[in-house]
Amino acid sequence: MLTTGVDIIEIDRVRQVLERYGQRFLNRVFTPGEIAYCRGRAPNLAARFAAKEATMKALGTGIRGVGWKDIEVVRHESGAPAIKLHQRGETRAQRRGVQEISLSLSHSREYAVAFVVIRSESPG
Repeated sequence: MLTTGVDIIEIDRVRQVLERYGQRFLNRVFTPGEIAYCRGRAPNLAARFAAKEATMKALGTGIRGVGWKDIEVVRHESGAPAIKLHQRGETRAQRRGVQEISLSLSHSREYAVAFVVIRSESPG
């Protein structure tokens, strides 16, 4: 079974939240690896935020079923972005029989978008 999730976010929204809440926002939503990679760059943070939302949609959990840091955007050796699940995200994926998660990220000056495709054994 294939499920998909997509999310688009205004980069300026992330920039404003970052300016207002700073490290508190970063520590609540992003893993240390994501924070280090993005180095405060709003477009990169926005793309990762969108990826987390898109993954939640594809997993069918919504924002209550999986925590922000249970979904991490990492990079393959090739440089392509990928999703790595932790704790509740990993538990949910195992329950659904997730076999593969594919991620595509993009951003322009104004928007960041993420598209996630999950291949699994059951709708779970």
